[in-house]
Order: sequence, then structure tokens, then C-alpha cells
Amino acid sequence: MCAPHEPQNSSDPNPNQELAQSDKKPCQLLQFSFHELKSATGNFRPDSILGEGGFGFVFKGWIEENGTAPAKPGSGLTVAVKSLKPDGLQGHREWVAEVDFLGQLHHPNLVKLIGYCIEDDQRLLVYEFMTRGSLENHLFRRTIPLPWSNRIKIATGAAKGLAFLHGGTEPIIYRDFKTSNILLDTEYNAKLSDFGHLTSKSDVYSFGVVLLEILTGRRSMDKKRPSGEQNLVMWARPYLADKRKVYQLVDPRLELNYSVKGVQKVSQIAYSCLSRDSKARPSMDEVIKALSPLQDLNDFAILSYHARMSQQSRRKKKQPEGAQNATRNQSKWYNEPPRNSGKQHCK
Repeated sequence: MCAPHEPQNSSDPNPNQELAQSDKKPCQLLQFSFHELKSATGNFRPDSILGEGGFGFVFKGWIEENGTAPAKPGSGLTVAVKSLKPDGLQGHREWVAEVDFLGQLHHPNLVKLIGYCIEDDQRLLVYEFMTRGSLENHLFRRTIPLPWSNRIKIATGAAKGLAFLHGGTEPIIYRDFKTSNILLDTEYNAKLSDFGHLTSKSDVYSFGVVLLEILTGRRSMDKKRPSGEQNLVMWARPYLADKRKVYQLVDPRLELNYSVKGVQKVSQIAYSCLSRDSKARPSMDEVIKALSPLQDLNDFAILSYHARMSQQSRRKKKQPEGAQNATRNQSKWYNEPPRNSGKQHCK
């Protein structure tokens, strides 16, 4: 194990302090004291809160680069400190198992667990700090829309994280896959946080929902929208199934700044992931294979729009002025009803 474990001797006078670590695993989780994390977060002050969940609060803090000592704000290593509610603990053995489990997972698209604290009834986890916060914030709470290229990069990274969890000899199921649990670093690399257990095919469905949120800029459930549009999956299914309608799903804030082929492919992937038949859903490896090439597409809709406008302009310039007038008159003749049925409109 590379995390704290239960003391073998029940007569140990301090079972919740300085628990032994074995050296069987190469990972090195740091063990923090509660005082160190209290200082690192400025006494867990409210303005350092990064988020809140059923588990408790997550605080921003600073520690020394090579150790557990607290550092001044803005110096050393920035971390995210998750403080678990005492009444939310499932028991010491379960908590130890979770830390041991997380301590063994290492992948570029999973948030790194740095260390832990266990003192009396205090249980805290220390993670790497993700500079750009959650995907949820970028999709739904920012005024500037997330660029299409970043959306594809994030979707691909998140897919790789899920594929890694699913691909072991004992598959790990994420269960709570959603935009708030997809965190972003400075370069918009996606990393997954918070894990659970169910079936891999339920993870694939959840990925399809998130992919739909990335495509549309809409939340999976939004009571503020009109009836029939509140459930994103139900509203989007008819569009996903029709190649001519998929563009109506695109986040309008992107305007025409998206890849035409990319939208088609993302819609197909989402449609497959959201299949009502769980056996028909793809594996995450198959999803990655389909998503990866989309990062390099540059067939942006706005380019084809400008090309069409330019082509129409050139056609008009090549026509003699009389022909242009005739064309305009012809267009007018086709679009307007006759004012006097007794007169002819062309000679």
C-alpha cells in the first residue's frame, strides 16, 4: 500500500495518528498534520473555498515545494484541500481504502492526489490545484464562450481518463461523471476528480451527456428552459438522429466558429453513447479513436460561409449590368405577387 492502513495491533494508543506506510508501492503520498493544512489554507477561511459537495468543502492552499510545511499565499505549490465532513465518513477502514485506491492511480487525465491528513475525527485529502477550474464553469457561467478547439481537447482528455479507469484488470467505474468533476489546467488539459462505482456502460452514457453539453452549451437539466427543452437528452435526440438538423444543436454563442465535420462526428459519438441499449454503446477506447482526429480539423463553418458569399459576389461582378438588373427583376418577379392580373410581367 502507498497510503495509511489499519494498525495491526488493536492496543495501539493512537490509531488515528501517524499510521504506518509500507514501501511496496512506488507512489509517495505525503502525510500532513491538521495544523499544517489549517495554516496552508489560512485557517480554512471562506474566501479560499473552491467548491462544495456532499463530502464537504474544498479549499485553496499553499505548501512548500518539497514537503508538507505551509507556504505563504502565492508561493510554493498551490493545492486543493478537500475537508471531509465528520458525519459523512463511512468509517476509518473505508476511508483508508479510498486513499490507498486513489494513491495508486496515475494518469495525465486524472487529478493527482498529493497527500492526506488523518487526526482524531479529521479526514482531509490534498490534490494538485487545477488553475482553470471546472468545465461546468466554462460552459455555463462564463460570458466568453469556450472555443470549439478547446471543447474537443477537453472531451478527448476526459475520454482518455475514463478509458484508463475502465481498462485495468479490475475496471474502475467513475459513476459521477459530469462537467463539475472535469477540471482544467492552464493549457485546458482535462483531469477527472471524484470517483465511484457502477457499470462501465453507465459511464459511457454519462460521457454522452457531457459531450452533448459541450456541443450545445446547455445543461443536462435546466428548469428555466421551455417545456420540452428542459431535459437535454430528450430534446436533442431527434436532432442527433438527423444529419441535416445536427447544426441546430451547436452552442449559438460559437456563431460559425466550429468545425462542420467535427459537429457531425461529435453528434454521432454522442448519439451512440446515449443509446437506450447499453450493449450498443461504444467502449471509451472506441470513443477516443473517434474523437482524436477531430482536434486537427479546420473546416470551420465561418470559412465556408465567407467562401459562399465571395463566390456570389464574383458571379454578380462578372454579369453585365443589364443582366444583373434582369436577374434582380426576375427575382422580384418570382417573389412578388402580380399587382394587376391584366398586365404581363415580362416582354
